[in-house]
Amino acid sequence: MSELEKRVRDALEKVVDPETGLSVVEMGCIKSVSEKDGEVVVEFVPTSPFCPIAFFLASSIKEAVERVEGVKRVKVFSRGHVMDEQINEYVNRPRSPP
Repeated sequence: MSELEKRVRDALEKVVDPETGLSVVEMGCIKSVSEKDGEVVVEFVPTSPFCPIAFFLASSIKEAVERVEGVKRVKVFSRGHVMDEQINEYVNRPRSPP
């Protein structure tokens, strides 16, 4: 595990599900984290296929990882939700500059 990947995992410990008060890591929602040359990919598994806050959690995961020093790019992929395709498209869409 790279040092950057360790920092990313530490940042994910701080992403809390507002319904349970537990982090996405504590709940077992992070399937994998991989990093290569500052590009990070996180696989996220919502607590149920119908999780009502999956979009929110995927966005929160991406924002937390983007704040980690050394991360150049982040992709978050939802797995196991009925709306995986829409979640993945939403969270990984290019953002307009401020």
